[in-house]
Amino acid sequence: MSIDGAIRDLASMISKDEKVLWFSKPDKLCFVLESIFNPLLPIAIVFLAFDLTIVSAIYNTEEKLPVVFALFMLFIHLMPVWVYIGGVLMTFLKYKNTGYIVTTKGIYASGGFLTRTYNMKPFNEVSYVNIHRGIIDQLIGVGDVIATCNSGDAYTINGRQIGGGISICDIADYQRVFKMVKELQEDVFSDTMYPNALRPENNPGYNTRYSAKRDWNQ
Repeated sequence: MSIDGAIRDLASMISKDEKVLWFSKPDKLCFVLESIFNPLLPIAIVFLAFDLTIVSAIYNTEEKLPVVFALFMLFIHLMPVWVYIGGVLMTFLKYKNTGYIVTTKGIYASGGFLTRTYNMKPFNEVSYVNIHRGIIDQLIGVGDVIATCNSGDAYTINGRQIGGGISICDIADYQRVFKMVKELQEDVFSDTMYPNALRPENNPGYNTRYSAKRDWNQ
């Protein structure tokens, strides 16, 4: 895939002794559909249907409200609808700013639309890794790789950090990335907990395979 601005910005934060193993952006279709079918959608529909019914009822009576006043009240009361529409329209800017990189030392993620966030979680802070696949994910054939850290049970959505974890959302090769992150987390954790031989470049302690020079494409 081509390297866009979000990936380039993340790559500029990587240390010289790190090796990039994988990078990607979310699946665009899934990213947009998840923004459209979010929990605010039914609330926006209810408010819109209610207000249209009230306006229709008022204007079918003889006592009609002034048009300017009616439009103003409609605008205020439909605020959940405008918030929902604004969120959907911002999706494309969020997508532009979202990117993920996995290196030999950790996971990098970026996101945001008005402000941008850049998160990194080293593997020695990751407690466990799992896969999440929502309904839209399953329909499109993508998934989320969620790395949960000791500092919290929450994770990130589209690069925005919530709590102590980080996630890689809406990617097609989620199974391969899950396996890669899981093995890196296990190896780095073992290498940290059992630092035999004073942690040389290739640590024989605890039979770990971790090495910055390891070929993770095999």
